[in-house]
Amino acid sequence: MFQRHLIEDRHIEPLADATMQVLQRVGILCQNTELIDALADSGAEVDRHAQRVRFPRAMVERFVDSLRHGTQTLAHDEGSSRLVPPPFPALGGQVAQYFYDDDACCKRLGTSVDFITLIKLGDALHRDAGVGHCLLCTDTPPMLEPLHAALLLSEYAHRPCWVYPWNVRQIPYLEEMGAILGVDNLWAWVAICFGHPLRFDTDVADRFVAMARAGQPIGLTAMPVAGVTTPVSIEGFIAVSAAEHVATWMAARAINPSVALAGSQWAGTVDMRTGSVSYSAFDAMYHAFASIEFIRRWTGVSIPPGSGEYCDARTPWMYAVLEKLYKSMTVAAFTGYHPGIGQGMLECGKTLSPAQLMLERDMSAGLRQYGRMPQPCAETLPLDLVTDVDLGLKSNYLEARHTLEHFRECLWLPEFVDRSGYAGPQSDEAALAAAHARVQELVASHEKPEGREEQLAAMREVIQRARVALCT
Repeated sequence: MFQRHLIEDRHIEPLADATMQVLQRVGILCQNTELIDALADSGAEVDRHAQRVRFPRAMVERFVDSLRHGTQTLAHDEGSSRLVPPPFPALGGQVAQYFYDDDACCKRLGTSVDFITLIKLGDALHRDAGVGHCLLCTDTPPMLEPLHAALLLSEYAHRPCWVYPWNVRQIPYLEEMGAILGVDNLWAWVAICFGHPLRFDTDVADRFVAMARAGQPIGLTAMPVAGVTTPVSIEGFIAVSAAEHVATWMAARAINPSVALAGSQWAGTVDMRTGSVSYSAFDAMYHAFASIEFIRRWTGVSIPPGSGEYCDARTPWMYAVLEKLYKSMTVAAFTGYHPGIGQGMLECGKTLSPAQLMLERDMSAGLRQYGRMPQPCAETLPLDLVTDVDLGLKSNYLEARHTLEHFRECLWLPEFVDRSGYAGPQSDEAALAAAHARVQELVASHEKPEGREEQLAAMREVIQRARVALCT
């Protein structure tokens, strides 16, 4: 059985003391005047000229005590007695920077053409669930990019879903575009990713304040790196990363005292030989598990350690799938819940491969077997058939009509993965080639939604106005 606890009771007090010292001595850089004023009103020590906010120990102690005894926190569900199967990998909110060209076997910066390819694929794979902002269109000015993504989704997806506005000035235009299309969720509040260590930079801080005022559950999607943005020791990592989460929560409650709190911890470690950062290596996962355990035991707020998505693999392959599976199952072993294995991304979330997505859908279908519950009834307990097969000397269950009628719902039937077992690199190549061929088939079968011409024209006019307001 795995060790579910990495921290003992005697560790909590010194780690809490260190965290509060970080908040009191260093505090945060805060580049939003409204947030600085709200924190000052809450008892923080503020240097407006330096944009520095420090948190007195007594203020932190009162806040943490209120969390432990409060009811307005989004507690992450841990330790369920049954596996809740993760959803199928989909093209939703990846927002990858690079597109992996499975024909050329190389990556490139994402373009509008690549994004359209992914929209067509997502529309064919999961039309009812919708398609979202899965790739950055780097051929578009950054301030217009979310609006451009929304336009492409509206043109090619039967159910366009949210895009990621990284600047609050983009939101009114996205709201107008959504109203034109008649879609409520054309954009969404998404991850809050402040700079590490302890930097609440302008663009994210502005969005953070708007999000808190809107009453959205709020927290830090943290990606601290041991030895780079925190001390390399696990103790130092815990103190600095926990300070970042607590500062984020105090800032949120300073803006909106009733806002629900959330967050996640995507811990990374650096390879001292190459300088590369991993969010799936053994030491990275240890830092994640230990830090979220401390945060939960000190504050009462439970946050997850991320999913299998951020793996180190750089090319699509079965190895990448297995790396993500191992990471996800390790999360399950140490936290009691099983996250999704990924959504086709490589290189710690930088690159999106359509073929990789297809392989991960195959494996996710297998993983969902663990979430099945027996349903005893006459149909699932064919006792007459058992009597007819008897000892199996004259017939067997493979020949039975019952097997023909039920094997699709009872067995894992991967489309690309060879269940007969690994047979060398050629088996991986065959699976990847089959996945790529299926992607091409699905993309070629796409048909645009009809009847949106006037709406798309009106949305283009919104973008033209935005171009003048946001890019000049």
